[in-house]
Amino acid sequence: MTTATLGQPGRFEIGRVFNNTFAVLGRNIGLCLGLAALFAGVPTLLVRLWSQPQVDAMLRGDPGAMADPHAMFRNSYLSLVPGLVSFVFTMLLQSSLVRATIEDLNGRRPSFGDCIQIAIRFLLPTLAIGFLVAFGSVLAMLALIVPGIILWLGWSMSVPVLIQERRGVFGSMSRSRALTKGNRWSLFGLFLILMIIAMVIQWGILLVFVLFGGILAQLGAALVQTVISMVLSIAAAVSYVELRQVKEGASIDELAQIFS
Repeated sequence: MTTATLGQPGRFEIGRVFNNTFAVLGRNIGLCLGLAALFAGVPTLLVRLWSQPQVDAMLRGDPGAMADPHAMFRNSYLSLVPGLVSFVFTMLLQSSLVRATIEDLNGRRPSFGDCIQIAIRFLLPTLAIGFLVAFGSVLAMLALIVPGIILWLGWSMSVPVLIQERRGVFGSMSRSRALTKGNRWSLFGLFLILMIIAMVIQWGILLVFVLFGGILAQLGAALVQTVISMVLSIAAAVSYVELRQVKEGASIDELAQIFS
């Protein structure tokens, strides 16, 4: 099979990464939607269906009951559990789509089972990276917003590095900072554009579904979460490949040798 490469770019270009992100998605739409539904859409829908009735019941209850320690505990529980579930499945989705993206850019056809296997194999270290990145970025943002954003951008390639180069948690985070150095604001521009597009789509879809209410509103929210998570995960993987080529001139074949 002919190897699909991104060429040997001289600098990181948002437009090229943007185009290649949707090219990967277009060539593997069934696989990507399946992984996104499994690791984002279905979990989001189930969590919303589980938590929303309880939230509604609390809102219909006596407002004074919110001062009750037991009510406060239940409220925290309802917020914590969905957040943890979403966090775990987000890491699984990103890992699986990193694998799928690298395989696609190498001219191979990524398989559903292989992507899931990679995601499960690296679950614990990806969870550790996700927690450390979130914790460190939040701490920095509590002091100043810009340093927090820069820190997050520096670590944004940690999961692709972990999956592709297998450097461990701290080694992947350090490697990510080295790869993104000098290109962090370009990455910021890329992710900002994608998030703006995602927000517009989100508002449009949710407006339509909310008009019908009930289960359709929940389905709409799950669909939005699926699409957003899928696109951002593929964009991160394509950005990793682009940065490897920009900074090191690495070919897609060289990137794929680890998995051969």
